[in-house]
Amino acid sequence: MPELPLHSHLLLFPRAIRDGLERVRASGLVGDDEVPNLWQIQLGVLRMWHRVFTRPESIGMSKDFAPRTTWRARLFRARPLRFPFLLAERAVHPLDFSGLASSPERVVRHLIGAHHDGVQFHYDLELLKLDPARLLEVRDEARAIVEGTHPRAAYFRDLVVYERYHENLLEAVEAFLAGELEVPPEQVDDPDIVFAAYLRWCARQPKTPEATWRAYREGRYSLDEGIRVDVASSSASASAVPAVA
Repeated sequence: MPELPLHSHLLLFPRAIRDGLERVRASGLVGDDEVPNLWQIQLGVLRMWHRVFTRPESIGMSKDFAPRTTWRARLFRARPLRFPFLLAERAVHPLDFSGLASSPERVVRHLIGAHHDGVQFHYDLELLKLDPARLLEVRDEARAIVEGTHPRAAYFRDLVVYERYHENLLEAVEAFLAGELEVPPEQVDDPDIVFAAYLRWCARQPKTPEATWRAYREGRYSLDEGIRVDVASSSASASAVPAVA
């Protein structure tokens, strides 16, 4: 393996992420030209941080289902109070904003214990596709919680706060295993929802810190949108923006 560039250590887990990208490349999840480098993943991580601060309602909340009425679920509805319990369960990895540094076991814990709204399951199920046996583990744990045979079923139901979470997770995993989990058309290219879309978004970004700084000074880069083109001089869509060398 080549030496890691100095900037990559800002990721905190550069070797794990590099290894994760190699697994992505071998899996064929995206094309070879859509596998980002470590700097581009760093830009993706910055985008995720931007989401935390500007769109916090998109994380850990439900638009479609009511909170459970148990005392624990009412307590956990406040996300600052929920956070230490998620940490204790290894259901979140606050320093890994791409998922590439997390072990498959931790991704399983994340799906079981941390609330995902809508089809947000898809991102983590794609991560687990790199280790298919773990998909079966998620399915079996979700089914045990739904059927009440899991020894901590009540606790995990409260930890995710909202009704029907594990039923929805079980249905999503079974559909994903069957190749039938559908993502709404407007979310197919959403890096928050689809891991392959996140990889493609990262791969479109400038490849080096210098290129990023140049694009930013020229008004062609922002944390929320990434690299932009001048629509007056290019007919390319945002989904087809070429990487800046």
